[in-house]
Amino acid sequence: MPKLRVHGFSISLDGYGAGPDQSLQNPLGVGGMGLHEWAFATRTFRKMFGQEGGSTGVDDEFATRGFENIGAWILGRNMFAPSRGDWPDDGWKGWWGDNPPYHCPVFVLTHYPRPSIAMEGGTIFHFVTDGIHVAFERATEAANGRDIRVGGGVSTIRQYLELGLIDEMHFAISPVLLGTGEHLFTRLDLAKLGYRRSEHASTPNALHIVLTKQPA
Repeated sequence: MPKLRVHGFSISLDGYGAGPDQSLQNPLGVGGMGLHEWAFATRTFRKMFGQEGGSTGVDDEFATRGFENIGAWILGRNMFAPSRGDWPDDGWKGWWGDNPPYHCPVFVLTHYPRPSIAMEGGTIFHFVTDGIHVAFERATEAANGRDIRVGGGVSTIRQYLELGLIDEMHFAISPVLLGTGEHLFTRLDLAKLGYRRSEHASTPNALHIVLTKQPA
């Protein structure tokens, strides 16, 4: 049965999944890029952006698993653009250039309608104004039997998590402190929601934790 998954989502030691004040200069908020140092050097990450080389090992294995059997993605608006309110007429098509690393349909949650955008490599951004359930339904249909990955950000993951809809989550806890920003687990009782640690591994760059939803 297809799963709704979170993979490679980095959080700080103090539980923040993004820094404050997201902008064009700071796509993940101030200090947020430091959460992802574990991924940047991996072979998987470098390959996504047309680069050669990169590290192998545990960090790379977790990065690779995040793309296996994924047929569609769900993103919050902040993961697509730094703008707020009505979409500006600026030609913005995401943070990733002409060939984003998704290569399948991506459903972006927003309050403001916008026509779909087809990109190189098979990525198509669809903009969903009807909420998380409609985005999930559309992503499930588009995935055609494969899994759906919730790419973030914090608010989007929390909305699905609060309803217990996520089947599996991989978090990379990075050895940095942000002190402020967007906190992932505030007022969430993961144990009560049915999640249990199913896997963990540590590297010099991150502590990798996999949480799996237990059958009711």
